[in-house]
Amino acid sequence: MKEMAKAAEIAGEWASTSPETRAGVITGVADALDAAGPFLIEIADAETRLGTERLTGELARTTFQLRRLAAESGLSYDVRIDRADPSWPPGPRPDLRRYRTAVGPVLVFAASNFPFAFSVAGGDTASAWAAGCPVVVKAHPGHPELSRRTASVIEEALGSWSAILGLVEGEAAGVEALRHPAIAAAAFTGSVAGGLALARIAADRPVPIPFHGELGSVNPVIVLPGAAEANAGELAAGYAGSLTLGNGQFCTNPGLVFAPSSGPFADLVAERLREIPAAPFLNDRIESGFEAGADRLASVPGVREVVRGAGARLFEIDLEDFVPEVAEECFGPLGVVVRYSRLPDVLPVLSALPGQLTTTVHALPEEAADVEALRPVLADRSGRILWGGWPTGVAVTAAMQHGGPFPATTSPATTSVGTAAVERFLRPVSYQDWPSHLLPEPLRDDNPWGVPQRFS
Repeated sequence: MKEMAKAAEIAGEWASTSPETRAGVITGVADALDAAGPFLIEIADAETRLGTERLTGELARTTFQLRRLAAESGLSYDVRIDRADPSWPPGPRPDLRRYRTAVGPVLVFAASNFPFAFSVAGGDTASAWAAGCPVVVKAHPGHPELSRRTASVIEEALGSWSAILGLVEGEAAGVEALRHPAIAAAAFTGSVAGGLALARIAADRPVPIPFHGELGSVNPVIVLPGAAEANAGELAAGYAGSLTLGNGQFCTNPGLVFAPSSGPFADLVAERLREIPAAPFLNDRIESGFEAGADRLASVPGVREVVRGAGARLFEIDLEDFVPEVAEECFGPLGVVVRYSRLPDVLPVLSALPGQLTTTVHALPEEAADVEALRPVLADRSGRILWGGWPTGVAVTAAMQHGGPFPATTSPATTSVGTAAVERFLRPVSYQDWPSHLLPEPLRDDNPWGVPQRFS
């Protein structure tokens, strides 16, 4: 495949660029996308049904994260320098210098629900570029024309660096690219079934590669009794809004909420959801999948359908009837309220849940002791734990963790959002007793790139 060959050919040169050069190239792409915004948004709206307001905000997020990750280019080397020490026990220590360098060409599988932010110029591409890796994107079939036009805008902006982005289309081409020996890592956002199929291919290659997949999550919310009683109306409105944001087509959609059996919270959520108007799905396949998943849930013993509205579906189940099928993701505006009588009884159910991107706690300050019991369980099951608020906003920042235990992701030690996303596409290398002038720039004594260095 020509895209693979181009990526392999330029990989070494791109990895050896200075942070200043790399940041300038990535920032230039962000500028070009901003300039082409009206044109690209029109195409995206025609292909995705997301609306110009949502798409305008998403494109702004996309160019922001490009610039933010461009600034990370010089901060990700993690340079550690141990100078030679003849007195080091149990024997002399040599001069050791360790840093992180690019893994090589990265294959990115674009997502359906974010045609800008998780697509051709999305966070996976931006973080791989910032790490020094060229990228080949497998376009999503939900927005093919947008993918082509975005790639064209980027290619023009890259100029002589145009080989750091390639685009392939079609399922067969994506699998062929994943098997190509030039590819050193892959990133994916999508379904559990699709992600696992690709992860197996990545693992079964003659040379296996890291596969960073974001797969599925229902993002449980736990409402403690005091909060449910004191803030029932506010919490119900917040939950309904988060559940139906973007017609529920977010990976952080809070599809599962544990709430006290007594009190008005669940009834208020139902009232809110009955008022939600219908909103378009990304495509007919996702809509039919949502309806099929909701109908399967409705057939689970103990599950009661409370709302079958134009814009959402809501189910209830008592905690003692909870079964694993209730925690399966249904991509769209579907929520399940799990009614509990005693908070301690919720802990073993939470502990048995599959891995999640997020978990959320709503509690009053005086319920701190109960929260302390919950916290380690939630930390064990998820990558981001919220106190109050709702999980559907994911900030592009240094401390963001957008990942979690399987099946939320295949790589729970990494994040796909935030500046730490760069770490997925780096590998450590140590140099021992090398002359300073022959070392890579980040490891040299004169530190020509001015990157952070840690000495011991």
